[in-house]
Amino acid sequence: MLVTKVIDLNAPLTPEQIAELDALSKMSDDDIVFDEDCPPQTEEQLKLFRRVNPRRKEKSVG
Repeated sequence: MLVTKVIDLNAPLTPEQIAELDALSKMSDDDIVFDEDCPPQTEEQLKLFRRVNPRRKEKSVG
């Protein structure tokens, strides 16, 4: 079964989404749980990291 979901990026966040983002922003790096499926990256791996899509510039208002 194929499921399709359309996300409106211009829609305001729901209270649940805001609460989740608030909780995530308060987490420290020590709260991250690593395992064999998701090991921490080495310094060499982090140096090779590149953003797949460039950041968009915010539009100026006014």
